Amino acid sequence: MPEPIFEAAAILGARIRARRQELKLSQEQLDGRTGVHWSYLGQVERGLRNPSLRNLLRLADGLEIDLAELVRELPAPPADEGENGPERRPRRV
Repeated sequence: MPEPIFEAAAILGARIRARRQELKLSQEQLDGRTGVHWSYLGQVERGLRNPSLRNLLRLADGLEIDLAELVRELPAPPADEGENGPERRPRRV
């Protein structure tokens, strides 16, 4: 099974899943509320995807929760890695 991309993604995904289940919504039902595809939502919930701000806003609205509550006290991602692996630093000339 794939590993979460970083700790914050795993925590955020768990919060989204917990709130969805608290509202007794399936991933498909949340898809209908938000326009965030259910399969993408599953990847977010497992910490495999790092959702954009746009999708986070949609999810917070669909989950009837403040965005600030979803992202509060998340650990910072590793400095040299992003969603797609290590970042390339600009060369000094």
